[in-house]
Amino acid sequence: MKISIKETQNPTILKFEFPEFITQNENFEFKNIDEAKNSPLAQQLFYLPFVKTVYISGNFIAIERYSIVEWSDVQDDVAEQIENFVNNGGVIVLPNDNPIKKQPITVYGETTPNPASLKFVVNKALTKTAAEFKNIDEAKPSPLAQELFKFHFVKEIFIAENYISVTKYESISWDEITMELRTFIKQFIENGGTVIDESQIINTEKQEKQQIKNFDNLDTTSQQIINILEEYVKPAVAADGGNILFDSYDETEKRVKVVLQGACNGCPSSTFTLKSGIENMLKDMLNDKDIVVEALNG
Repeated sequence: MKISIKETQNPTILKFEFPEFITQNENFEFKNIDEAKNSPLAQQLFYLPFVKTVYISGNFIAIERYSIVEWSDVQDDVAEQIENFVNNGGVIVLPNDNPIKKQPITVYGETTPNPASLKFVVNKALTKTAAEFKNIDEAKPSPLAQELFKFHFVKEIFIAENYISVTKYESISWDEITMELRTFIKQFIENGGTVIDESQIINTEKQEKQQIKNFDNLDTTSQQIINILEEYVKPAVAADGGNILFDSYDETEKRVKVVLQGACNGCPSSTFTLKSGIENMLKDMLNDKDIVVEALNG
């Protein structure tokens, strides 16, 4: 068996890829030799003084090093050690006596109008309450989002009924990370991971305005606007990996404020969509040519 060495965006982490999968839809992270008791290979690797963390997933082993060495000085020796271990019959990960029953999941990526966002569609319902997270601290209700934020290139996450929109930083291209993210999301869900705990989602004032209990307290025009957004606009923006929320309507200025979430947030084409799409639709359906739509990014 021949190991391929692959660099990652993190200079301290190097991937050692196998020609075939070495785990069955499972991910492992070991911080020390005691944690690695279920992985004889990881235990052996921790005898190397520069090994800080060992990750095992899919078809690769990733190793994070301490700064006492450079990968260029030791990577070939590490690859050879892994090869020898496996070729001599060594066990990478011991079988789980009580495996979690896997639920087959399909995940595929869809491009969105926002070049910084990609939509990962799942063939099962994920949540009834859409949620957007700007950082790992905000992501406490979503174990999946918390894990995704550990990827250094993940900037924002939006989770809706059956998809996850991931917004990345500009320093990396989708070609480099799409497969890694898709595989991670698929394995996380298949292994029974919690995507989102809806009981922990705190509704903001913007979200509460969407609830039926507050709907009856709004003026007639605001109610009409919400109905139009729900029926005609939300399905379209959801198809593009985003969401739109009604924020407010100022009758004096005829100004409608909406909140953009997910792929719509920061999308270069969002201004055109607001002015040429949503604004014109509201003017026409409400028969009021003075209406102006303003976006408040979520």
